[in-house]
Amino acid sequence: VIHASIDEVMVTFFETTLLVVLVIFLFLQNWRAVIIPCITIPVSLIGTLAVMAAFGFSINTLTLFGLILAVAIVVDDAIVVVENASRLLETGQYSTREAVTKAMGEITGPIVGVVLVLLAVFIPTMMISGISGELYKQFALTIAAATFFSGFNSLTLTPALCALFLRPSSGKKFIFYRNFNKVYD
Repeated sequence: VIHASIDEVMVTFFETTLLVVLVIFLFLQNWRAVIIPCITIPVSLIGTLAVMAAFGFSINTLTLFGLILAVAIVVDDAIVVVENASRLLETGQYSTREAVTKAMGEITGPIVGVVLVLLAVFIPTMMISGISGELYKQFALTIAAATFFSGFNSLTLTPALCALFLRPSSGKKFIFYRNFNKVYD
């Protein structure tokens, strides 16, 4: 029963990651933009696993559930950075480096704010006493660590990857994307 539960959690984890990649690709319509969150997700999750190991937590249903929720948290900040840099790059007014620098100037405060708010929610949850507190501690620490690493990556790794990978589009889009954009607009 435990192995089946963990297997289902892992399937959900991969489905969540795949869904995130598809949504980014559909809306940003740039395979280079998809690469960036695909790199930052594992980096944040590996950091989270390191924190879990440091606290002596095992891989169990609660920590895996926390990791699944953390995928959404981890990717949100990266998507905001990539989208804002892509938006500025598409104006044609900026080089890649200038677009990323301007984008980070616009969104650094909100990213830090979101990370601090999420930490303010989950860190006190780790301090609940009793048996339920022990269960919540694992869940809350998993999400708090993922949130911290996500914010850190969004302020350091993601902008660097944007400067390396993002390029202005050629202007001519695949017919599916033109129709999608027309319907979406």
